[in-house]
Amino acid sequence: MFSKFMSLESERRNAVLNAALKEFAKKGFDDASTNVIARESGISKPLMFHYVNNKKDFFLFLYDYCIDTLERVYFDRINLHEKDIFERLRQTCLLKMQVMQKYPWIFDFIRVAVFTDSEVVKGDLEKRRKLMEASSFERFYGDIDVSRFRSDLDIEKAKQLIFWAVGGYAEQILEQFKNADILEYDSEKIRTEFDGYLNELRKAYYK
Repeated sequence: MFSKFMSLESERRNAVLNAALKEFAKKGFDDASTNVIARESGISKPLMFHYVNNKKDFFLFLYDYCIDTLERVYFDRINLHEKDIFERLRQTCLLKMQVMQKYPWIFDFIRVAVFTDSEVVKGDLEKRRKLMEASSFERFYGDIDVSRFRSDLDIEKAKQLIFWAVGGYAEQILEQFKNADILEYDSEKIRTEFDGYLNELRKAYYK
């Protein structure tokens, strides 16, 4: 159905994708404006609908496109043989940043899509929920090696505190992708800073 859209030159296609992801992520399906998407994409609304059919089909296509993208460049690249909680979190957060360098609003869009109350798309999305990020938590963190944790800790509470700490830092960095020029992304600086925080957490939680 979207073969014409996918045949667009990559720069224009990504402009439309990112404009749509942002608009739907900020306003949800019902309140999102296709006029805004077209304007932000730099194309006319009639031309946009020549490629994307209609608002509902485009929204569902975006969801499928995002899940497929994440499966290929995010989920499939996580090394599940690494059992250390800090190394696993380092992998997932840095991969997430790489994805958001190209699609700054992708995770916000998926979150909005998964929890939408819109009757127009809710039924179609029910069939797609098995791949949502929240349900993947056990898949990526259920087999963590806890043998290096200090013996005086409540392991589950300690793990949750680590997730909150790392998640908070990651969200702070990810917000920059939405509010700044993507070209300003300094991966080496972020990795160095991130590793520094992880090392401090290791001191606090490991033997």
